[in-house]
Amino acid sequence: MRHVSNEERRQRLGLRHRLADRVTTVEEAARAMVGLHSSDPATVYLSARARVSGMKQDDLEAALYDQRTVVRILGMRRTMFVVPVELAPLLHFSSTVALMAAERRRLVRMVEDAGIARDGEAWVDDTTKRTLSALRARDEAVATDLTKDVPELGEKITFYKKDGSVSATVGMSTRVLFLLAAEGKIVRGRPKGSWVSSLYRWAPMEQWVGRPLEEMTRPEAQADLLRLWLAAFGPGTELDMKWWTGWPVTQVRAALAAIGAVKVEVESGRAYLLPGDLDPVAPPPHWVSLLPGLDPTTMGWKEREWYLGPHAPRLFDRNGNAGQTVWVNGRVVGGWGQRATGEIVWDLLEDVGAEVVDEIGRHAEDLRLWIGDRVVIPRFRSPMDAELGELQGRRSTEGDDA
Repeated sequence: MRHVSNEERRQRLGLRHRLADRVTTVEEAARAMVGLHSSDPATVYLSARARVSGMKQDDLEAALYDQRTVVRILGMRRTMFVVPVELAPLLHFSSTVALMAAERRRLVRMVEDAGIARDGEAWVDDTTKRTLSALRARDEAVATDLTKDVPELGEKITFYKKDGSVSATVGMSTRVLFLLAAEGKIVRGRPKGSWVSSLYRWAPMEQWVGRPLEEMTRPEAQADLLRLWLAAFGPGTELDMKWWTGWPVTQVRAALAAIGAVKVEVESGRAYLLPGDLDPVAPPPHWVSLLPGLDPTTMGWKEREWYLGPHAPRLFDRNGNAGQTVWVNGRVVGGWGQRATGEIVWDLLEDVGAEVVDEIGRHAEDLRLWIGDRVVIPRFRSPMDAELGELQGRRSTEGDDA
């Protein structure tokens, strides 16, 4: 059985994730990673910048909002990704469709429990149809605009703790728009604010990208998606794939069988590669990169010791969200943060030598200049993020999703 060493896995990572061999367009970067994480609005910009030579912030905005060659869509693990438009059906039909029935039932129950309507099913059907109609008429709109057309979106649901105190208040616009997005009918468009804003305008899917999502069966979409993942992230273990996709293990195994994945050995045990991808790769050139929180490389595998070492407690939060990391030749060697002054600071967890330390310093200064007058604070902060940033006050989000 073919054995793939940890060193070869790190070589593949550098090449396949375009960190050692950068590309020229945002679309190439998003395709190479099978999507760029976009739960935190800044992540997709910083992840693309790490992989695209000479990328400016305007380049990503043009691809997302003007040319619309990439699109922000809900995908695996209920996570937002930016993907090339042609990959959107794979994410939707492999993963997101499984959310639709449960999400609709949850919304129906919320409406009835809150006393908004006795027949929650009828209320959800009517409200979603009218919201979609209003959005089609407007072409693009934020939730507050749509509430003028569909007043029901202004209803609030209050959740309480066991002691009777208020836990949270959620607007129905948030729930209704999330359901329509999960159904693939609407899509997040241009934000109402800067590139770090999470207050998005919404648009009908067919108007935004010029067509509705191409229909696929779930097994077909899962096989195609897993084939792309193995090409970029392989070798991967069954546990890696189950975690990354969020699918039950039976569906992972069915997709592996459908694409004829080949069993190989890695240091942690049994893994898989595509049948035409068994030859060793040529070692990539030396590379250093400062990757953002939730970067798709850092979040790409469940079994992370071969690139993360023992550093997870310092660089991941308690929920498994990756913080901002410093990479050298396929290994995480430290973390970085940004102070209120805009200065990029970092700390190393391994000895990398004086020359590499100087190189990291140059990368940090380049990143500071690229970010400009913004201070980018991750939505999910690792212990090292918080220590290095020493930021005063609360994180500025420029609004919420809905």
